[in-house]
Amino acid sequence: LFIGDLDKVVNLLLSLSGRLARVENALNSIDSDANQEKQLTGQLADAKELKEHVDRREKLVFGMVSRYLPQDQLQDYQHFVKMKSALIIEQRELEEKIKLGEEQLKCLRESLLLGPSNF
Repeated sequence: LFIGDLDKVVNLLLSLSGRLARVENALNSIDSDANQEKQLTGQLADAKELKEHVDRREKLVFGMVSRYLPQDQLQDYQHFVKMKSALIIEQRELEEKIKLGEEQLKCLRESLLLGPSNF
């Protein structure tokens, strides 16, 4: 359950951080989205509180698991928990890069359809 919660909270933080960054970028050109930015900022703060809660649970779970696992398996467990978050972050970054690349490709295709006379 802890690993599932960790996965969900890290994904939530990454999602909200990405959405907030996109809204902030959009706000640089449009001020009407200020309400959405405040909402996302509040959601991000809530997600950070959830992350703190999961971190506290991680310590409790580790304490319980450490009573039952030998040292080598305990180290494997610690490595798994550490890598789980790191891999989720890396996956999200790659998804964002793919999305950005697709958007750039779409814009490039649209600009090529306009032709040089329309610039």
